[in-house]
Amino acid sequence: MFRFAHPIFLYLLLLIPLLIALYVFMCWRKRRQLVMFGDPRLLAHLMPDVSQMRNHLKFALMMVAVSLVIVIMARPQYGIRNEEVKRSGIEVVIACDVSYSMLCQDVSPSRLDKSKMIVSKLIDQFDQDKLGLVAFAGSAITLLPMTSDYVSAKMFLDQLTPETVTVQGTNLAEAIRRAVAGFSDKTQVGRALILITDAEDHEEGAIEAAKEARKAGIQIYVLSVGTSSGGPIPMGNDTFKKDLSGNVVTTKLNEQVGKEIAKAGNGIYVHVDHSNQAQQILEAEIEKMQKDDITTSVYAEYDEQFIAVAILLLLVIVAECCVLERKSPLLRKITLFKRR
Repeated sequence: MFRFAHPIFLYLLLLIPLLIALYVFMCWRKRRQLVMFGDPRLLAHLMPDVSQMRNHLKFALMMVAVSLVIVIMARPQYGIRNEEVKRSGIEVVIACDVSYSMLCQDVSPSRLDKSKMIVSKLIDQFDQDKLGLVAFAGSAITLLPMTSDYVSAKMFLDQLTPETVTVQGTNLAEAIRRAVAGFSDKTQVGRALILITDAEDHEEGAIEAAKEARKAGIQIYVLSVGTSSGGPIPMGNDTFKKDLSGNVVTTKLNEQVGKEIAKAGNGIYVHVDHSNQAQQILEAEIEKMQKDDITTSVYAEYDEQFIAVAILLLLVIVAECCVLERKSPLLRKITLFKRR
């Protein structure tokens, strides 16, 4: 596949027809001035070494050189290649709770922002692992299928907000099943589901879903974000979420549910507070997991074609320099260009 990295420079090629028109005008004007001195055929005999065709050829070569310079400025590239690369790593799906209760600031800067910071640092530790990303509240959606593209993973992670999922609530069961569906069928590779939630107002079925994941060989690590004392839910403009009676709603961490899910999923439960202890525990547990060869499709970069065009440009410039405006005395007997 061929492309230009900066195609906007190709508009400069529009100058070529203008330069050609200007050159034709100058040749016509020069010829008209010569007619004023006498018969052009007689003048041609008086100037045997002058060849108008040589001038035309030199100008044509110069226009080709200018065109090639413009092409180089546009950076011609050729690619891309789809390569199969074998990596040794694990598969991880991160399911992050984006319900409005995750906006609570009982954990600084907020439950959701703290979760995103932990995941971002965890991604920095990945090398040859594959990663998927699920967002959930009252329903669950797959934001990023299993991939080794950590840049895209961080991009989707940064964009997580309560508006990412339209249905509010905390449906842990659907989040677990959605995440499990994102794993490959390989059983010899370590597979981990990292479930980040405050587990408030959850629906039924989470424990059963965790047991199903365990049977499939998937370990569930629960990161429980928040405090038992809880706090209000910011709704913007210095206001907080209120109930039907007008009272400010207080959201509290439900640790019991998180512990039960982790136990059913053959994983561990980690309470996320203001320290970095949760981060260290999670990284240590992930490091223990079995690694295996993972085949990944990698798209190679476009190859720059600068050298090829530059060589062609050099040849054109050398050719233009070799074409003299007057015939050389040594080559006078050789007629390559007819005089006009």
